[in-house]
Amino acid sequence: MQRQGRIKLSQAVVLSLLVVLFAGCGSQTRLIRPGMSDVPTVEGLSNNDFEQAASEVVQSMLRSGSIDRNDGKKNILVISSILNDSMQRIDTDQLIKKIRIELLQSGKVKTTTAIGLNGSEDVMNQKYSQLSSSKKVNKSTLVRQRFTAPNLSLSGRIFQKNNRINSSLQLTEYYFQLTLTDLSDGLGVWEGEVAIGKETSSNSVSW
Repeated sequence: MQRQGRIKLSQAVVLSLLVVLFAGCGSQTRLIRPGMSDVPTVEGLSNNDFEQAASEVVQSMLRSGSIDRNDGKKNILVISSILNDSMQRIDTDQLIKKIRIELLQSGKVKTTTAIGLNGSEDVMNQKYSQLSSSKKVNKSTLVRQRFTAPNLSLSGRIFQKNNRINSSLQLTEYYFQLTLTDLSDGLGVWEGEVAIGKETSSNSVSW
């Protein structure tokens, strides 16, 4: 009995040591917030990169005066398409959303969610029109839908260039190119480009 007790005690000690060992070897989790100066740099595009790109292109657009109006009204902007021509799988909607947030906060434009290349971004725009035929809805509470057509369109693309520095390092550059078009005449009224470069191992591949 004493021998069995010693065996069980030894097993418990070994188990405890293993738990402590694995706990010590485990990676620590650190909270990353936008704007932090010591955010780790990743090989591909990160949220901070999208923040930087969106902020720079919007500030360039604002400085150009291309979205200013003298009649007291605001331009109505629609996002056309942002093409991804890079080697990385990029959710372009993430960049679009950040650009729209920056533009809306500027107070100089409104963005439409009822009109887009693939229909309404907010499907409630279409669903709402169906409420008039529902017997469950008080018709007097319905507002008349009258969508405002956009007068500006924002389009662009993201592409990537890889240049070898030496046998072990390469420079990966991501270019964000955007064009603002006046839909009344189809003319481009502003163009902007932001480049983000990263020095990485020549053996790395950004997906």
